[in-house]
Amino acid sequence: MGDGAVDLAALDLADLDLFADGFPHAAFTRLRREAPVWWNGPTAHTPDGVGFWVVSRHADALTVAGDPATFSSERAPGAAGGGTILADLPYGFAAGVLLNMMDDPRHHRIRRLLTPALAPRALAELEPELEARANAILDGLDSRDECDFLSDVAVELPLQALAALLGVPEGDRHQLLAWSNATLDHEGRELGEDSDAAAAAAAAMAAYGNAFVAERRRCPAGDLTSVMAAATVEGDDGTAQPLTELELQMFFALMVAAGSETTRNSLALGLAALVDHPDQLAALDEDRSLLPGAVEEILRWTSATLYNRRTATVDTVLGGQPVRAGDKVTVWWASANRDEAVFADPFRFDITRSPNPHLAFGSRTHHCVGAGLARMELRVMLAALLDRFVAFELTGPVRRVRTNKHAGVASMPVAMRRR
Repeated sequence: MGDGAVDLAALDLADLDLFADGFPHAAFTRLRREAPVWWNGPTAHTPDGVGFWVVSRHADALTVAGDPATFSSERAPGAAGGGTILADLPYGFAAGVLLNMMDDPRHHRIRRLLTPALAPRALAELEPELEARANAILDGLDSRDECDFLSDVAVELPLQALAALLGVPEGDRHQLLAWSNATLDHEGRELGEDSDAAAAAAAAMAAYGNAFVAERRRCPAGDLTSVMAAATVEGDDGTAQPLTELELQMFFALMVAAGSETTRNSLALGLAALVDHPDQLAALDEDRSLLPGAVEEILRWTSATLYNRRTATVDTVLGGQPVRAGDKVTVWWASANRDEAVFADPFRFDITRSPNPHLAFGSRTHHCVGAGLARMELRVMLAALLDRFVAFELTGPVRRVRTNKHAGVASMPVAMRRR
């Protein structure tokens, strides 16, 4: 991909406007070639007034993800804040409490509580229900030839699956989604800044989550919320302890965000990729055995989570660069998934690509616990779409969410021709 116009001296990956039209692949192509571990110095956009390291290559991403002792999801020793986004979040409130901002061994102990509900056997039992839900979602389009694919289709299946897993009333799912969207979108604010809408949404989500967890304690059911509310994990002193109220509150908010945000964006942008590559769409329509490979290529191509941050706990060297204890280190999965050293012709969308060692779900200890569910949701909905429709067309621009954290789609108008 052409990168001749990219000026690394002026590049600022904390500037959200850089991501307005999607991921800035040209900038990262140059970074991978010339500065694979690059320092983004402090600017008017960087939260906390400090810079951060940018890791753009696949191999270096694996190094960081594979060494949580050196690159923490919580913080550097003694630091007041940390976490996995650019802005420091207070330790003991978000960092160290949210599952994705927690280090082992506590991270592993809590994560194990989730795995039975997301294990292959449980997902196989869930698949017929997801297929029925996918068809019902498409039934809801009636005879319309055009829709906002994001809100009418892509949002619905992961959101309904999430509601079923958590046990929340299905009628509440759109309110939960609205609160989650408000906390993730940076429209009208910069990184590290809050807004009245985001603060109000976070407070409303917390209140709902607290009330729902309390209800499940009183009347447990066979859902993840009930499991977490009743669970105990080994504490630092070796005794079994229940999760704290804050951990349960943060778990609920994280599940709503993670369970709805990434898969809907992968599905929407995956369909857009198939429309842009009609030969691949035709091949998939002709041979449904290509669906699993198509899902993997969509995951690589869309890279729904653009980056995750870590914090260096000790002085170290990464990619030949001296990283100091306390430095922020950002791993850009979307760049690793276009690494020329790993993927032949990485800017070619190829549903038969093999091998396809993409990092769309991260790697190692923080590999996405819901990866199997996300893959199944994508496969099931793509199959349902191909069963009903013979052609797809984008009838307007893909409108993006203002963020550099996710490949966020706000709307995507699509016309579909029925079989």
